[in-house]
Amino acid sequence: MPPSAAVAITLNQLRAFLASARLGTFSAAAAELRTTQPSVSELIKRMEQHYGVPLFTRGPRRLVLTAAGQELLPYAQQATEAADGADRALRSLTSLDGGVATFGLLRNADYYFLSELLETFHARHPRVRLRIVGLNSVEVAEAVTAGDLEAGLVVLPIDAEGLDVTPLMRDEVVYTSADPDRTARPVTMADLAKANLILYDAHYGWRDPTRRQLAERAQVEGVVLSAAIEVEHVESALHIVARGAGDTVVSRAVSRSRTFPDTLHTVGFAEPLYDTIAVVRRQGSVLSPATREITRLARRMLLAH
Repeated sequence: MPPSAAVAITLNQLRAFLASARLGTFSAAAAELRTTQPSVSELIKRMEQHYGVPLFTRGPRRLVLTAAGQELLPYAQQATEAADGADRALRSLTSLDGGVATFGLLRNADYYFLSELLETFHARHPRVRLRIVGLNSVEVAEAVTAGDLEAGLVVLPIDAEGLDVTPLMRDEVVYTSADPDRTARPVTMADLAKANLILYDAHYGWRDPTRRQLAERAQVEGVVLSAAIEVEHVESALHIVARGAGDTVVSRAVSRSRTFPDTLHTVGFAEPLYDTIAVVRRQGSVLSPATREITRLARRMLLAH
């Protein structure tokens, strides 16, 4: 009868076969596998009976592979190596002794002391590989939704369909100018609509969460906001503002940083505006131990500052 498709070769059978082929006897294979010689012999016998072919020629001194045994050999090696690799991968994930942490950071993460995050994590878990992507919050949210990242930090609001969102902290958004007269009193949306705005995150434009909040407020108040100049990075915008070409908006974390130009002045909005920083993950997902740990560290560092 042909072998039944319902019966599969087991890893134990393949390991017994490989040890016997390499060592030349069932007794030597049993010693290596920490079992008995009859057990190894029985595992091989079951394969031979199931497929109706001998795998070894039993010689007086050692076992010799038959043609069928030679055919099985490379597949047995591949199967056991794959199983051993899977075992190592899963064990490393559960012990934080390996694996990969995939995490997204908001673009201005350095202003929130999150550069220390990678240093701290790597010092504690040097065998875990880090894949940290610094993107605009829009793209972090999209990457987490798509499964390209396990989790990430974002500024709200984002399109949160399919995501679990956990707010962590708020940071005030302030108007920034080289002209102290423009920051003498809190700024309104009407003031912002008249300003010569230098805005960053040009690639994402008004999809950027901070800009999105401003646009929604402006719409409610019946005014329109537009940028005179758009650049990609906040540092570039601040450099242009410092030269008197226009004004911008930044978070308090940016305005309090050592790199913030001394010649610039800031003021809050008449109706205070905040960036809310949150951690996002896919709904129903289970984070790997490595990503769970880096998420925990990121939350702790943000809340500490």
